[in-house]
Amino acid sequence: MSFKLTYATMFNPPEELHQRFEAAMERVHARLGASHGLYVAGADRTTAASTAKSNPADHEELIGRFAAATAADAEAALCAAHAAWPAWKRTPAHERARLLRRAGQLLEERVYDIAASLTLEVGKNRLEALGEAQEAADFFATYCDDFERAGGFEHALPDDPLTNYASHNRSVLKPYGAWVVITPFNFPIALAAGPVAAALITGNTVVLKGATATPWAGRLLCDCIRDADLPPGVFNYLSGSSGAIGAALIDHPLTAGVTFTGSYEVGRRIAGKLQSGAYPKPCIAEMGGKNACIVTARADLTRAAAGIVRSAFGMGGQKCSALSRLYVDREVADPLLESLRAQLQTLAIGDPARREHWLGPLATASGYEDYARYAAELRAGGARVLSGGEQLKDGAHARGFYVRPTLAEAPLAHPLWQQEMFLPILMVHRVASNEEAMRLANASPLGLTAGFYGAADEIGWFQEHIEAGVTYANRPQGATTGAWPGYQPFGGWKGSGTTGKAIASFYYLPQYLREQSQTVVE
Repeated sequence: MSFKLTYATMFNPPEELHQRFEAAMERVHARLGASHGLYVAGADRTTAASTAKSNPADHEELIGRFAAATAADAEAALCAAHAAWPAWKRTPAHERARLLRRAGQLLEERVYDIAASLTLEVGKNRLEALGEAQEAADFFATYCDDFERAGGFEHALPDDPLTNYASHNRSVLKPYGAWVVITPFNFPIALAAGPVAAALITGNTVVLKGATATPWAGRLLCDCIRDADLPPGVFNYLSGSSGAIGAALIDHPLTAGVTFTGSYEVGRRIAGKLQSGAYPKPCIAEMGGKNACIVTARADLTRAAAGIVRSAFGMGGQKCSALSRLYVDREVADPLLESLRAQLQTLAIGDPARREHWLGPLATASGYEDYARYAAELRAGGARVLSGGEQLKDGAHARGFYVRPTLAEAPLAHPLWQQEMFLPILMVHRVASNEEAMRLANASPLGLTAGFYGAADEIGWFQEHIEAGVTYANRPQGATTGAWPGYQPFGGWKGSGTTGKAIASFYYLPQYLREQSQTVVE
């Protein structure tokens, strides 16, 4: 197929995409219920305990049983990664790139089966699932290209101005060692593949800890890396609860650095631990968002409504980039809100494996419970619920974590304006001016993504003043969502990130390296 699926192009794919997805879903269904182990030192590893994972769209469907790692397994994985590191860092960059490009090719060859698995494990509709699977493959190619384009980050510097000697200088970036990657449940393969590929191409070895709620995705990535024939110990995979192995990974003396994607609270704790040891260790943490969108009186409301719905409610709002706060000029608030309500009434909610359903279930039982609590808090706090606010428990929805997307006009004093809910809940406030909207948009300790709909001559003002690492102006494909490797770097400001450098940016790979200045005198 010549069609390239990204989060920006996924809205009108060719028929062949649907046919191939449905064939893959049949294959994947036939393999459900299997047991899956860890992967340590180049071999599968069984554990005494395992956890059963069910389909969030149908609790009675068992996806599989997944090994539950212990602190001893974490120890074994880190020791394997540390032992493999000297040879891996000495492996020529072109050979590392060859192996990693092969892993990316395997991901792409299996993209439909992986996407079908993501639909069953996470509850994504087929296009969201295919987008994530393809994004995972693209990360491997992108980071290999970036490393080679940078010449391995080795730079000759001018000779010292000596008269009797030749003093040659170089700047060289070198890898740290055994790198730990901890992933979230919402993009369990893409947000594993990205940091794994970055750490490996730069010469580090990796221990990947998959999200507790989505262990299958990490194992599928593991299988592609295994089948690409990387040396034993270079890549290791653990599944299990964070409570059982999280501290063992973060506190271990062999852990050289950590990439974490998840909540602000957990990210801050990890970063603090890595700074408080015998010496500080690097922590690349993306810690969520409370993303805002501004709609001015001069906005194209048709474009704005499309982008707002896709961004706030796509994948049930379970994206760190999802739109959560909407500030709309009071002159256009009524028609915009009416358009949003009308679109929400037409959204098909149900089994995400079926083509006609735009929105599947929430991924976790805890999210389902949180939704009910937040809906009650909105009403108790004086919010006017314009649409949604209810769990769906009858008929075809009875065995899944289904909820209705919620649009609520809330007073500014409501505490949920400041809480990342990670759910399909959009809060709205009418503003008297663009300046008021900007002040409210920036009144958050988080600064991941932000959206804007307005006139062309207002865009520069928005980009100058908004406090967010990723910005979108007049984008109907998603008000605050939809970054893709090679097109949009993705990283947050303020409490949304620890480094100020974005995923898939010009500055991402150097974070996995440390500089050495080399002077040789002849």
